[in-house]
Amino acid sequence: MVLMVVRQADAGGHVINPVGDRPARPIPWLPVSGSNLSATQENAVVELLSAFPVADELADRFAAAGHRLYLVGGSVRDALLGRLAGDLDFTTDARPPQILRLLSGWADAVWDTGIAFGTVGATKRGQTVEITTFRADDYDGVTRNPEVTFGDTVEGDLVRRDFTVNAMAFDLVQRVLVDPTGGRAALAAGVLDTPATPAQSFGDDPLRMLRATRFVSQLGLRPAPRVVEAMTAMAGELERITPERVQAELSKLLCGEHPRAGVELMVSTGLADVVLPELPAMKLEIDEHHQHKDVFHHSLVVLEQAIDLEDRESSPDLVLRLAALLHDVGKPETRRFEPGGGVSFHHHEVVGAKLVRKRLRALRYAKDVVEDVSQLVYLHLRFHGYGTGEWTDSAVRRYATDAGPLLSRLHKLVRADCTTRNKRKANALQRTYDDLERRIERLAAEEDLKRVRPDLDGNEIMRLLGLPPGPQVGKAWKFLKELRLDRGPLDHDEAVAELLAWARSEGIEPPTTR
Repeated sequence: MVLMVVRQADAGGHVINPVGDRPARPIPWLPVSGSNLSATQENAVVELLSAFPVADELADRFAAAGHRLYLVGGSVRDALLGRLAGDLDFTTDARPPQILRLLSGWADAVWDTGIAFGTVGATKRGQTVEITTFRADDYDGVTRNPEVTFGDTVEGDLVRRDFTVNAMAFDLVQRVLVDPTGGRAALAAGVLDTPATPAQSFGDDPLRMLRATRFVSQLGLRPAPRVVEAMTAMAGELERITPERVQAELSKLLCGEHPRAGVELMVSTGLADVVLPELPAMKLEIDEHHQHKDVFHHSLVVLEQAIDLEDRESSPDLVLRLAALLHDVGKPETRRFEPGGGVSFHHHEVVGAKLVRKRLRALRYAKDVVEDVSQLVYLHLRFHGYGTGEWTDSAVRRYATDAGPLLSRLHKLVRADCTTRNKRKANALQRTYDDLERRIERLAAEEDLKRVRPDLDGNEIMRLLGLPPGPQVGKAWKFLKELRLDRGPLDHDEAVAELLAWARSEGIEPPTTR
């Protein structure tokens, strides 16, 4: 059985997309029957590997020394899917010292930072490879760190791996697939299952449960029922995992092709209660328009619509995707039931920005990611004060300036946040936001909004006011910037007059008038 990848056509363009309560995107894998497809698949792997001559070179070196070398794990899985790229992973019966000797004189660079786990890394002509000795590890059931022991067979190495689709090896000498756990059949069927029982696999390493949600997102696989059952029963075991590892898996999940499916699995199994509790908290909160089942569902739609607006030529935008998923996390805390049956969420963007900052910091995200996502959450609702274009140029300047380098992402987030099924309302919102973008572009062309600064710099402020460097200069600079935002560029004399008038109101007597 062979796999064909069926990509769904994009439904959105760079406009507000009124899809309403659209269902999750379908699983993309379709099994196709035929004769002798296993051999065809293996031949496809051989052909694909021809683009990576370092694999054959390594295999020859290891074979000449009496050792076996196999392409393994995710590299085999991706090769079977016809998309092998990036780093290559190998496994071998050679022990680490032997691996180092075989790489010496061949590789352009070698590193042994993972040698305690049997892994040696190298590069050759720009291609990175990692070679690991067969493993037969034991886990203590307390941490996710195994007691490293080396094995003697490739089959023994494969059965200890996380999922059957990752438990395949390709013999680079014999040109055959080694598949003791049925990984190829699982891949063809689009099923994610474990080589051992899920309880044993997840007990050994609870991070595998979060990896399951990531593979659902990246590959569109369906978790086997027994996998879902074990994840649900063992979700609390994720507390053994460090925040850094959780963050890495969450980021990969969100940057996959089907993040909604991965997020839904994370929430339905209870994993999110441990790693991102703000998500399930939104499931009970009806949004203010009463157009969606709950705020959580609305957020999933916003996530998909934001992805539709991404630049297809660029990598997935983690900051935008995090902001889209988390933009309404402040609603549970701010929900109020109003007279007449209405529901309000006043200032949920302010509360949400604080919650996002706290959670992303706890997950050890980089400082710039934390600040960018929280700022987008804080700003995402501001457009709704625009009305039908009542904002002054001053308000438009502030909107663009407050967003700063996040402006293009803010445009996408605001557009994605429209999930109404009322086409007339959606089209009106689209036209209004189009108008706001045009005004921003006009003002940017006229005034260079990306570099909005006071009309007088710090040195001139100190000279005119006779001040040394210090807080008063900062206050004067801030006053002039606010004036610049309110009124646009001022000529030099006008800016000086405004500065002097402000100084006198602050009790600062400029030296020219003393």
